[in-house]
Amino acid sequence: MVQKTRRKKVLRMTGPFIAHETVRECPACGAVFASDALRHLVPARSNVAYDVMVFIGRALFQRYRTTVETRTELVARNVPLSASEIDYLGRTFILYLARAHRQATPRIREAMTLAGGYVFHLDATHEADAPALMTGLDSLSKIVLATVKIPSEHAEHIVPFLRKIDGAYGAPKACVHDMGTGICKALSEVFPGVADCICHFHFLRDIGKDFLDPAYRALRSRLRAYSISTKLSALVRTMRQSVYEQTSEPIELAKAIKAIDPKGKPALLTLLSAYSLALWALHGKHSGDGYGFPFDRPLLDFAERLLELDRHMPHLLKLSMNDERNNMHHLCKVARAVSAVTKDPTLQQAVEELRWRCRIFDSLRTAMRIAVPGGDHGLNDDGTPRAMSAIRQAVMRFRRRLEEDCQLAADPLSCNMATQIDKYGDKLFADPIEVDSPTGPVIIYPQRTNNMLEQFFRKLRRGYRRKTGNNSMHRAFKTMLADTPLVKNLDNPEYMALLLDGKASLEELFAQMGPARYAGEDEPQADTDRILPGFRKIINLPTLPEHLLSIAAKTQQMARSN
Repeated sequence: MVQKTRRKKVLRMTGPFIAHETVRECPACGAVFASDALRHLVPARSNVAYDVMVFIGRALFQRYRTTVETRTELVARNVPLSASEIDYLGRTFILYLARAHRQATPRIREAMTLAGGYVFHLDATHEADAPALMTGLDSLSKIVLATVKIPSEHAEHIVPFLRKIDGAYGAPKACVHDMGTGICKALSEVFPGVADCICHFHFLRDIGKDFLDPAYRALRSRLRAYSISTKLSALVRTMRQSVYEQTSEPIELAKAIKAIDPKGKPALLTLLSAYSLALWALHGKHSGDGYGFPFDRPLLDFAERLLELDRHMPHLLKLSMNDERNNMHHLCKVARAVSAVTKDPTLQQAVEELRWRCRIFDSLRTAMRIAVPGGDHGLNDDGTPRAMSAIRQAVMRFRRRLEEDCQLAADPLSCNMATQIDKYGDKLFADPIEVDSPTGPVIIYPQRTNNMLEQFFRKLRRGYRRKTGNNSMHRAFKTMLADTPLVKNLDNPEYMALLLDGKASLEELFAQMGPARYAGEDEPQADTDRILPGFRKIINLPTLPEHLLSIAAKTQQMARSN
């Protein structure tokens, strides 16, 4: 029996204009087809339409422009398109780029082989219940090799992705990744015998969290119990208003107070002292070198400032006793708020414990020569170029210290740190790899960190935040095409040469590839949702158990009646 085809309107690029063409879609297989006349495009004419598509794709995904901004830029070029057409052509650009990348895979593999192989960096980013966006990158050529959206970072979801990498590019010379259990298990299954390297930054971050978090959590709990941040912030606002009520030149007063040897007593000294000290204490919550916890401990710095302020406050109150009684109550309020917190024995114990634990952890940071205290690289720190053998020796000395120091040897968290060093020691200190390439022996130095991918994910998030004004990537991860991160390769000249393969531009390459077939050409993405379609509304029912029991009872009753 011959099934009828149904007509469907899609966007086609058949000339200098992007027009709506009526094509046919088979209900059995979903294939989209058109007449032979429309299937064969004339390159000289179609390049104009591909120019528009590439312009839109670069604007949306490379320059992170919004649809409205892209539409405005197109109108200025006398190309009026609707917002839906721009979004459609943006996704079409990603499909074309993914096709071109797959066609260039043999050339990319050949280039990496001539260079001695590739070092495979693997990581994923995700948010809430959205699928994880996993990316594989070669750190030597800085080419994004492949991306995929997976439900979670479990090994069962990662293994198929790694097998595709193995089939397309062969086994890497080394793998660099974080300490995720799923990633470690999948890599050992797909690439057995390949040098396995743990990112030094991730290692330090994870081991530091385990070592510092119990005491840090206790400190956070006590600070929240007293609501000290809220109280000091309220006092700051009140004192700021009081300053403006008593003077119109607070800048001059600040200069007078800042002066090492002021000429005479600055005006409003008591009020401004209380204001400055409260702000100074609150500013401790913003301290750090940009690494994040456990490298930065802003709550500890905040507590340290509160303790120091409490030590000096009695003397300051005594000196200010006979001055400006109308402003004295501001200083007293700050003193009472601070004193209530600093006298808490649990907070004092947490601070004291964090002091010595931070000294131990910072010594490990110094030994590993990465994310060192006072560093100015922040999350982009790749570590110093110190020889790996010297770093290994320093870490081993630290490891022996954990055993020889009686206090550390009896501390469970210190013992756990020693266990982690022993467990991942071989993966932390990878020696240079010497390989034979077609051009002769090549020495490959695996990177110490996975920062290349971390920076890539941060740039991706910043770009989408610029487009949407929303810091959340939940919706973006759900809706974006998995191949979208391939756009990063367009900034790589070596990759562009391999991709174009002699073509003058992306427009010419896409035009010669022919129209994109949206059904059947690309492999379907795996189901990236952890929950079956339609079941989110069901699990949100507040009385789901009673609801299901009611259904079961009615079903049983109907069966008996029949």
